[in-house]
Amino acid sequence: MERLHPGVYIEEVPSGVRPIEGVSTSTAAFIGKAERGPLDRALMVTSFIEYQTTYGTFLNDSVLAHAALQFFNNGGRRLYIVRVAKDAVAADVAVADRKGAPAKTITLFANSAGAWGNELDIDIANGAQNAANEFKITVKLGGAVIEIHDNLSMNPDATNFVENLVTASSKVIKAVVDPANDTVNKGFSTSGAAPAATLPAGNRKMTVNLNGDGPQAITLADPVTTGAEIATAIQDAVRALIPLRGSTPATAFSAFTAAFAAGLYTLTSGAGGKRSSVEVTNAPSGNAATLLKLGKTNGGTEETGAAVLRPAVGTDYHVGDAAVAGNVVSATLGSDGTTPQEIDYQNGFALLDVRRDVNIVAVPGIGSKTMVDFGGNYCRNRQDCFFVGDVGVTDDTKEEAQTFVNGLTVKSSYAAVYFPWLKAIDPTGVSPDPILLPPSGYVAGMYARIDARRGVWKAPAGTEANIGGAVGLTKEITDAEQDTLNPIGVNVIRVFPSSGIVIWGARTVATQADPEYRYVPVRRTAIFIEQSIYNGIQWAVFEPNDEDLWASLRLNIGAFMMTLFRAGAFQGTTPSQAFFVKCDSQTTTQADIDTGVVNVLVGFAPLKPAEFVVIKISQKAGDSAA
Repeated sequence: MERLHPGVYIEEVPSGVRPIEGVSTSTAAFIGKAERGPLDRALMVTSFIEYQTTYGTFLNDSVLAHAALQFFNNGGRRLYIVRVAKDAVAADVAVADRKGAPAKTITLFANSAGAWGNELDIDIANGAQNAANEFKITVKLGGAVIEIHDNLSMNPDATNFVENLVTASSKVIKAVVDPANDTVNKGFSTSGAAPAATLPAGNRKMTVNLNGDGPQAITLADPVTTGAEIATAIQDAVRALIPLRGSTPATAFSAFTAAFAAGLYTLTSGAGGKRSSVEVTNAPSGNAATLLKLGKTNGGTEETGAAVLRPAVGTDYHVGDAAVAGNVVSATLGSDGTTPQEIDYQNGFALLDVRRDVNIVAVPGIGSKTMVDFGGNYCRNRQDCFFVGDVGVTDDTKEEAQTFVNGLTVKSSYAAVYFPWLKAIDPTGVSPDPILLPPSGYVAGMYARIDARRGVWKAPAGTEANIGGAVGLTKEITDAEQDTLNPIGVNVIRVFPSSGIVIWGARTVATQADPEYRYVPVRRTAIFIEQSIYNGIQWAVFEPNDEDLWASLRLNIGAFMMTLFRAGAFQGTTPSQAFFVKCDSQTTTQADIDTGVVNVLVGFAPLKPAEFVVIKISQKAGDSAA
């Protein structure tokens, strides 16, 4: 700050504190087969109603919708969905235009592939605001109206161009205008009934916008005493104009015509096509348009070249399964394709790469060793998320669960396996008996609930992890059976009379391979701390690598760790027992400084679940009488 005159100067001095905000730990991502929805990206839903709106309802050959329902039912709040399909086809119907010799003008697609699109019907009508040029699309599903898109244009330059408006606003369809179908039809403007046949000398002006080139003022020359003379004067004035845009055809002006017949003036563009139009508006002064009744504000009518390209008026154009006849040019039947294979589900993981806020990943119902290996390895490579794995639906014995986990080739601390599958009431009401559902949807929701209530450092297990939405298990495990499953990293879901159905295990599949990260909450706490610090110290990049930077890093990271200590995230009764933050000349040597590296060492004493609560009881011998 310059100090050029005597006085008091105020300067704001940075405190050096840049608070580190803890990242979310409970945003899940499910990969699976859905009725509908995009196949090229992961989308977040925040309720099961929102899931149904985007991805449809329950399927007979997929548990994805069931898993999403149980995720929200057990406390989940944010869920990304990656839809998987193999060779699925989107339903569509192509409709003809309104020319004398009709041709395909627009194709209306279900906005995602699948047989669901065959249930869509389309009604076409004239637009409510401008019936001569615009049109309305009504979308029906199962006979019920679900969307209305009104006042649409076939002109690509219009703000209400059908492709842009429908594709952007519709939740079920998208529109594609046939680029090859243009027309020589020329836009025109016609006056209202009984226009004036003569013009006073002071009213010889109007504004004309030809083919969207832009409004230009014209003045009519004498003589203008008859309708024919007025038309000739308009024609001469417009032809004398110079286009404002290089893209405007010169013929739009040079071949422009104005005619007078049967008491009406008709102004016609010299060039045809979708963009052809003649728009007349009033001049600021000396206006003639009102007397001639030209322009929509004066009772005249205007029709663009795109008007005849509007889809033909009709009802119940069946998307997907329409008969090719009349106004229907073609139709493509929507299809769910063939059954996705495991490789298709694995390929779906790539769509999560750009979603850096994902913390929990699952492929509900695909309970195979290769899927758990793949998911655990994916999360290990990312280092910011955790995989919840299912055993196979037929793995319902202790021996099969042992074989499953022992057969894993990737013993990753970024993955956990839950056993067995659960029984639930069929939400569709079709099955009178309970249906079988994988545990991953329930467990991911429980992770989110425990994180919100207690913190990511609390094991998502125990009587607090009481599962909702289930009525039983495919196998009820005994204490003796769990004795052989817990040590190898199988997290058992059990039934206790006093607690109901609960998660009764909190181990990663690396329980023997990497004992330091044996427990789910320890690994997930480490992920939480690592990602929070990573995001919170981005400001340090390109700062001078000196003691000031090191002190600032110690201050900010230390403050973050102290917040966690006070929340009960670590072992120890004092901060020094619970964690340390080291960043100084010992962690960052001169050689590091020369290569642009600053090293921060952060350590913490994680809370570990009390898996084995031992109560020692002894008898107290009777004391001798006093």
